[in-house]
Amino acid sequence: MIKTETITYEGPGGTYEGTISYDDSIEGPRPGVLVCHAWMGQGAFETEQAEKLAALGYVGFALDVYGKGVRASDADRAAELMNQVASDHSVLLARLEYALELLKEHPLVDGDKTGAIGYCFGGKCVLDLARSGAATLGVVSFHGILGAPAGAEEPFINAKVLALHGWDDPLATPEQAREFAEEMTKRGVDWQLHAYGNTVHAFTLPTANDLDHGICYQPDAARRSWQAMENFLEEVFA
Repeated sequence: MIKTETITYEGPGGTYEGTISYDDSIEGPRPGVLVCHAWMGQGAFETEQAEKLAALGYVGFALDVYGKGVRASDADRAAELMNQVASDHSVLLARLEYALELLKEHPLVDGDKTGAIGYCFGGKCVLDLARSGAATLGVVSFHGILGAPAGAEEPFINAKVLALHGWDDPLATPEQAREFAEEMTKRGVDWQLHAYGNTVHAFTLPTANDLDHGICYQPDAARRSWQAMENFLEEVFA
């Protein structure tokens, strides 16, 4: 049976609240996967993804980078929260790295086998976590922002990288996708970019319905991208 527990933890800059999901019928440690939230903050969607990861035999940790009780109810507030955190890359990275270490220390997790997935802003988070050289095996970005942080150091990237991308995403243009590919190649990464045609931003989110602004659910891309993620995690954790 899939169990989900709310976890409150002290981390860099304050108190945070996320959820941990696992299958209690599985004995012993197993791989752990971070789930990095979109710009609204950690919520039901991210917890659902953690539960789906648990059903695959992993421990899913839907982390929080905004702070306990700090969530957005509209786009303006979401942009404010995201920009506050993203404006100082070292702050964001410290919160991500702390959550990764917390996951590794969980009694049900094999600390040598961890990964991370993220959506929208969370996609940027997992890519930046990989760019930092974090000791994790693989990261998966769903319709994430692809550009590298300005002025960031470029250590060796340990993680394999999978970017799942809507080709018509106005927040990650074809030119930015090409720049991302060039960056990953230059840095010697084992990387993949899956681009879905006729697909815009937020294609995994069933509530996304603003095609005029390039934000819309696309069920085929959502299904295909999850399958690609499954295949990727199976490979990196083998």
